[in-house]
Amino acid sequence: MSEMQIKPIALYNTLTRQKAPFAPIDPHHVRMYVCGPTVYDLAHIGNARPVIVFDVLFRLLRLVYGETHVTYARNITDVDDKINARAAERFKDLAPTAAIAKLTQETTAQFHADIAALGVLSPTVEPRATGHIAEMVVLCDALIAKGHAYVAEDHVLFDTTSMADYGKLANRSLDEMEAGARVDVAPYKKGAMDFVLWKPSTAEQPGWPSPAGIKKHGRPGWHIECSAMAEKHLGQVFDIHGGGVDLVFPHHENEIAQSRCAHGTPTMANVWMHNGFLQVEGEKMSKSLGNFYAINDLLTTDVFGQQAWHGRVLRFAMLSTHYRQPIDWTVDRLTQAKHTLQEFAELVHGVAGGGAPNPDVIGALSDDLNTPSAISILHGLAKSAKRGDGAKASELRTTLEFIGLYGGETAAELSLQQHANVDAVKVRALIADRLEARRAKDFKASDRIRDELAAMGVVLKDAKSPTTGEIVTTWEYKR
Repeated sequence: MSEMQIKPIALYNTLTRQKAPFAPIDPHHVRMYVCGPTVYDLAHIGNARPVIVFDVLFRLLRLVYGETHVTYARNITDVDDKINARAAERFKDLAPTAAIAKLTQETTAQFHADIAALGVLSPTVEPRATGHIAEMVVLCDALIAKGHAYVAEDHVLFDTTSMADYGKLANRSLDEMEAGARVDVAPYKKGAMDFVLWKPSTAEQPGWPSPAGIKKHGRPGWHIECSAMAEKHLGQVFDIHGGGVDLVFPHHENEIAQSRCAHGTPTMANVWMHNGFLQVEGEKMSKSLGNFYAINDLLTTDVFGQQAWHGRVLRFAMLSTHYRQPIDWTVDRLTQAKHTLQEFAELVHGVAGGGAPNPDVIGALSDDLNTPSAISILHGLAKSAKRGDGAKASELRTTLEFIGLYGGETAAELSLQQHANVDAVKVRALIADRLEARRAKDFKASDRIRDELAAMGVVLKDAKSPTTGEIVTTWEYKR
């Protein structure tokens, strides 16, 4: 382990409802799983919170245990009814399978580009649901064989009454949950809280050979996907499972039920971590209220108080509230974050980094990711740097880089990154067309689209994802 560890990492566990020292199952291999996006639409700023929070935890774990001793899996859900509906809506001229493939490829590429702008590291592995169908079928068959699931009308359903402590993560009994269930429960269910592991597909929907000898092709339910992917890449029992608080029930509750009952294990993950809700200017984020913001919109267009916001500013604003607390996403919060980062940038730009991050910051992060305390310590380092303490300026730079809050930007670059007059929707569409042309090796069309974007003042930057190997394109308005 690194000598940087000031004290044992302590994490709050939703399952036990207490904070405790973290002890990995294998001291030489820490394993963490975090639920990733369903790629049917642009990721919104609420989706960015767990991505940023668990990126900080990933960085801390790598520092303490060593970069090669941490496996971080964050999945991509690329089979879902929302995906099917959106693909049919957007690509009416394509066959269903081609439309779904095009939508998921474009949306995944945009997700990667957006979170890269937020200073997020690539996870160790990024499994996709469609790449793990065989593992899901095996899980379904195991649950049926052990009496925890049943077949009804070409569906496979989990029998919640078969698990004595179902509801433990959400801290609700089965009786309480059944009492609150809707009355229009599907007639083929034995119990109101039973949930779908596998369902039949129509000709317009993606389908695979079904479990349990069901002759009709089908597709997985949502919850079974993560159980299969986590087991494949991290094992039947692993260290940390993370996500937003909205996933506690039913998603994470059902993951636990599937995994424990299929494998006969006492737990699926030892520590369950959940970040709090995000609201916008005191209200729930909603398209009907007009306050629904995609990450890409904030990065590129004139929404939310100014022309655009730099990704580091969005990251800093997100970390200014403790991850377990609700966060109010406001223009004032972002403005303060921008000014603070600009001040830090002025102090560290041109200063050599190196060495270790500030130990007090590491100590704060080790206390259940106490980022507000860490930021307070950063302010103290900045005061010393202002007084001409070169060592503290160097330490400030190293620490900011470690948390992902500095990547060489000047104070000016942290201000208005894009321009309000650029048509971000058109730019995204052209970038998607160019990526499609590159995949088809139509480099003449690819160059033509790049030139068209350049004429609009848009400069592209291509980079290969270290996780998937695919090309991720980011863009900047240069006029």
